[in-house]
Amino acid sequence: MSYDDDWPDMTWENRRLKIKKTIRPATLAELKTLGEARFPIVTDPWCIRYNEFLTSHPDSRFYRAEIPGDVEIIYCREAEKAVWFLPEKGMGIVQSRGLEMLREAVDAL
Repeated sequence: MSYDDDWPDMTWENRRLKIKKTIRPATLAELKTLGEARFPIVTDPWCIRYNEFLTSHPDSRFYRAEIPGDVEIIYCREAEKAVWFLPEKGMGIVQSRGLEMLREAVDAL
């Protein structure tokens, strides 16, 4: 069972609605600037992981969304991968249920 499976259904619905409201295309340059602001120490493991995510998909389209709790999400539709981060707190990989929500939101754009 993943961490995502522990959330109540109402929380999932809140996330889905917030993603639909906030998701938008984001350029690689914009995301690099965001990364510099969120992860100012280049040797920080979160900074390294964030930049690896971006550079491993340089020709892909990226999308940016926010969910309750100040969590920011960066989604790459072509790679079907996404990362979330909570500024100054941490970062992680979006699991399958979250990817499904992101895919639906992007397909509806």
